[in-house]
Amino acid sequence: MTGIGFSYRKYIAIIALQIVLVMTVLDVTVVNVALPVLAGEFNISNSSSVWIVTIYQLIITMLLLPVSSIGDLHSYKRTFLTGVAIFTASSALCASAQNFTMVVLARAIQGVGAACVMGVNIALVRLIYPREILGRGMALNAMCIAIATAAGPTIAGAILSVASWHWLFLINVPLGIIAFFIGLKLLPQNPVVAHKPRFDWISAVENMIVFGLIFYALGNFTRKGDLLVSGLMLMVGIIVGIFYFRRQFNHEQPLLPVDLFKNSMYTMSIATSVCSFIAQNVTMIALPFLYLKSYHFSEITTGLLMTPWPLATMIVSPIAARYVEKHNPGATAAVGMGVFVVGVLLLLFSGSSPSELNIAWRMAVCGIGFGMFQTPNNIVMVMATPVHRSGGAGGVQSTARLVGQTLGATLVSTIFALVAGDMGAVRLCLTLSIIFALCAGIFSYTRTLGHKKDLHL
Repeated sequence: MTGIGFSYRKYIAIIALQIVLVMTVLDVTVVNVALPVLAGEFNISNSSSVWIVTIYQLIITMLLLPVSSIGDLHSYKRTFLTGVAIFTASSALCASAQNFTMVVLARAIQGVGAACVMGVNIALVRLIYPREILGRGMALNAMCIAIATAAGPTIAGAILSVASWHWLFLINVPLGIIAFFIGLKLLPQNPVVAHKPRFDWISAVENMIVFGLIFYALGNFTRKGDLLVSGLMLMVGIIVGIFYFRRQFNHEQPLLPVDLFKNSMYTMSIATSVCSFIAQNVTMIALPFLYLKSYHFSEITTGLLMTPWPLATMIVSPIAARYVEKHNPGATAAVGMGVFVVGVLLLLFSGSSPSELNIAWRMAVCGIGFGMFQTPNNIVMVMATPVHRSGGAGGVQSTARLVGQTLGATLVSTIFALVAGDMGAVRLCLTLSIIFALCAGIFSYTRTLGHKKDLHL
């Protein structure tokens, strides 16, 4: 790597990015596990405790595109460091919270920091890694996310077994401080551009209203909240979204990068990402019901059976990244979705009482497929955009993931509400997962036809 100018300073800079990326992902998985403990601590209902997770994800979704745009216009490094500082300070606030309201407020602030970090993470990876090995940087991101996802429940359980829930948040403080000072010293600055447009504050507010109302309404539908209120919120979100979308066409560097959507490869990449994350989330949410209710496994066994998927993704992602340095990433991602479909089919027809081993290797096949897909797909999205628009492109990429995950969760909730019997509902979920995965695979392959030369790294 040193032969192509990849120095030890860049290795250390990458450590700062990955530390904070892992922290932001872990803060979803560990808090999920701790919700029953927090509900008891603050004497609230289980349904109310979910707000500790929901507010964090909602704030991230609302702010991803605005902070990505700020990074494009000003500084990815400064945006990242601001996010790290906010995330670290708010983690301390979470740990010191004396009541439920304080925890929710601190988690909202934590979401602001996480949005700043996530919004410019891809842009900084693109600046740090030479074009020839960019895939390895994308794979490292995917691997760290997979590790955090797989290890989150175990880490949470270990901490809660020896210490209070406060340490779930306090552990972020020293890590955040380390990442901040590494980033301050070693992260690169934005490429110099001749002209910087003004930040569009009106679009930023419209973006927050649109994503806030729509995502909250969809979540409220899944929680069986007031249908009238949820419907009105969804309608207002869509109406504001129309004005927001139209405004983007008249802006020099739009917050929602509609100009990038003129690139058919980029547009197809976003559609591919949304479909793939719908497929993934539908499968991941539905399977525990199958294992617990139909196969009658214990909660511990069910948790262990979910682990082969992220572990396989973690192992395969860097291999896929090395492969696409000399091969077409769109075709590789399409093959990955094909492997994923095979894995889901194997789970769908695994029989009425399969053993743990038979389920585990089928879950690994799903993880292998998603690992083959995720990194090459991210590479296509990034390489289809100009370097100075990396922040906006990365923000849309993260937003596409969140949209897919939210739609997948809403779809599962709707199916379980309408279909009688857990087995029938799970089978329908897995069938729909296969359909969305096939769509993602088709989009992935067809988007790169005629563009293969441009995509070889």
